[in-house]
Amino acid sequence: MDKNASIYVAGHRGLVGTNLVQCLRDHGFSNILTPARSELDLLDQQAVVRFFETERPRYAVICAAKVGGILFNNQYQADFLYENVLLAANVVHAAHLSGVEKLLFLGSSCIYPRQATQPIHEDSLLTGPLEPTNEGYALAKIVGLKLCEKYRAQYGRNFISAMPTNLYGPGDNFHPEHSHVIPGMMRRFHEAKVSDAKQVTIWGSGSPMREFLFITDLAEALHMLMERYEEAGTINVGTGQDVSISELANLMREVTGFKGEIVYDRTKPDGMMRKVLDVSRIKKLGWAPRVSLQEGLERTYRWALDNTIFTASAK
Repeated sequence: MDKNASIYVAGHRGLVGTNLVQCLRDHGFSNILTPARSELDLLDQQAVVRFFETERPRYAVICAAKVGGILFNNQYQADFLYENVLLAANVVHAAHLSGVEKLLFLGSSCIYPRQATQPIHEDSLLTGPLEPTNEGYALAKIVGLKLCEKYRAQYGRNFISAMPTNLYGPGDNFHPEHSHVIPGMMRRFHEAKVSDAKQVTIWGSGSPMREFLFITDLAEALHMLMERYEEAGTINVGTGQDVSISELANLMREVTGFKGEIVYDRTKPDGMMRKVLDVSRIKKLGWAPRVSLQEGLERTYRWALDNTIFTASAK
């Protein structure tokens, strides 16, 4: 990529976008377009087309999405499906109309079938039913990556997509109801510690296996893909290693310094029992994660404490 050319990062204020913008700056990119939501509504097709026609970015990365944890995903599936499909369609189409040289669409590992063979290879896409608790969000992400494929096939556009595993790190959403597993769990353990609670309750059985990737590792992977990946199919981004939710809870207890008991609420859904990505394709490109889960949790917890996140997110 030309470091002097303009690059548009959709969703620059989110966890992924914030870290990607910093990563691009660290690599020498200075012309990064980051309009605020008040300046550009990605659900407004005409506004998106006008933005691309006016700014003419040479590159684009779509990190923007309506996101949430398992409960939020399950309760508002229509909203997740509608808004994320509209967002992806608007940005991909506008990028095509304005002649964007290269575009990267960011998906989610939830696009893969519930019963996919583990580790999940990219070829597993659309080979079986999705996990029902986040089907709306997953379908929208599938639409986004298929848009990239079809615009490439029909118009010759260099539009690619990447499927990251579960992400976490500084800048994450620690909302008590709408957060993902790591920030939500970290908040509960922290609050239990400061209130001297006797136990922390974890949703589900603790048996599901999950893979987690530190956010700065993802940002570096996305930069590398924009530089080097030119294939039509999507590519997984993860560690290729997973841990059980109970193992994660024990690690979280250690990181936060909580001394009490961990109990499991089996009335709450587990979701998929295992979800770990096959990352052989991206490893062949020379990328590998650098931050271990232990180090990543420690850095995230220090950031949350330094920024009084738990107090702020309780409001």
